[in-house]
Amino acid sequence: MRRFLNIFIFLFLFLFVRLPLAGETPYLILISFDGFRWDYANRDITPNLERMKLEGVSALSLQPVFPSKTFPSHYSIISGLHPQNHGIIYNDFFNPATGERYKVGDTSSVRNSRWYSGEAFWQTARRQGILTASCFWPGSEVDLTYRRPTYFKRYDRHRSYRQRVDDALTWLQLPEEKRPHFITLYFEETDDVGHAYGPDSPEINRAIAHLDTVLGWLFTGLAKLPVARQVNVVVVSDHGMTIVKPENVVNIPTLLAGTDCRIEGYDQVLFFWPDSGKTGKIYRQLKKAAQHFQIYRRNEIPGFYHFRHHPFISPLVAIADPGWVLQKSKDAVPAKMEKVSKGAHGYDNHFLDMHGIFYAIGPAFKSGYRTGTLRSVDIYPMLCKIFDIPPRRNIDGKLERVEFILKPEK
Repeated sequence: MRRFLNIFIFLFLFLFVRLPLAGETPYLILISFDGFRWDYANRDITPNLERMKLEGVSALSLQPVFPSKTFPSHYSIISGLHPQNHGIIYNDFFNPATGERYKVGDTSSVRNSRWYSGEAFWQTARRQGILTASCFWPGSEVDLTYRRPTYFKRYDRHRSYRQRVDDALTWLQLPEEKRPHFITLYFEETDDVGHAYGPDSPEINRAIAHLDTVLGWLFTGLAKLPVARQVNVVVVSDHGMTIVKPENVVNIPTLLAGTDCRIEGYDQVLFFWPDSGKTGKIYRQLKKAAQHFQIYRRNEIPGFYHFRHHPFISPLVAIADPGWVLQKSKDAVPAKMEKVSKGAHGYDNHFLDMHGIFYAIGPAFKSGYRTGTLRSVDIYPMLCKIFDIPPRRNIDGKLERVEFILKPEK
């Protein structure tokens, strides 16, 4: 009898120590595989994502925001806002009132908090006393301390993927009072390779398999930690990728012969800033010549894009058809452009090739649950629900569109 009592006590203590208690702050690691298209995990080369599918939640796809570019998409995921509301409308744009430019790769602009409206999840969590950390995420290294994660790494593409995983594991081994409960990780390989070689290349398959291996490193490391069973892992991508042929180029200046106009943006979306009184003329000229792209007045951009209401959006906007590139250089040859990537994104976010992935596993999520397409703007309210903190009221994301993937509250 005493032996059975000892076994019972051991099992009780084991479960008491290993399982999260009601009211405890959960742990969650949010991982971005940049440019990881919705169907990349269907190639039988991603066993760790397959494990997440079997033991957690998987979505058919994750619909990004428009434009389906890296910085707008990532900031929408972490803020629950469309680009027209959070201000990062493209990877490269300018403020027409001041002439200042935001450009990916320009550290001074990407760290300037004045460009970012809304509130990233790490700021929401920080106001509730929750420690956070980021090993790369657009917006995580802004110049105002209270708008950053508690711990963060400045973006360094040369930091190895093993080091990035170790960063997360090291943070989770800090003393409890210093330990972050929300961590972001970012890996760019599938985006880089998809651009260079295309989404159907042998090279992209190797990149897909490599990122899955990186995910395996994380799971192996987590299994050794005391908090292992309390950690939720969510894997997403900011957008997908589609094939672009070198001849699929529209040279916009040739369509505007005899008319000067400032053109911003590149490739999938161009922003036209005509001189005063010339907007109508340029619109009619482009509308008449439009092939493989659509030209819109700002207030006529289709509502499903959620891309009208921001002063940095120009009076005229051109959006390329999927698989086509809009060239704004006057010196560019309109066919067989050597600089055209073999893969691209930034197109209509309803086009399936632009969709990314969503996988989640951990105590907050249902097990073996498969769903249809989720929306990236709904991730922010989902995070707030998991951490039981109030979201910002003015977000575009809606909890009711994603809450069903979470385990019912007891």
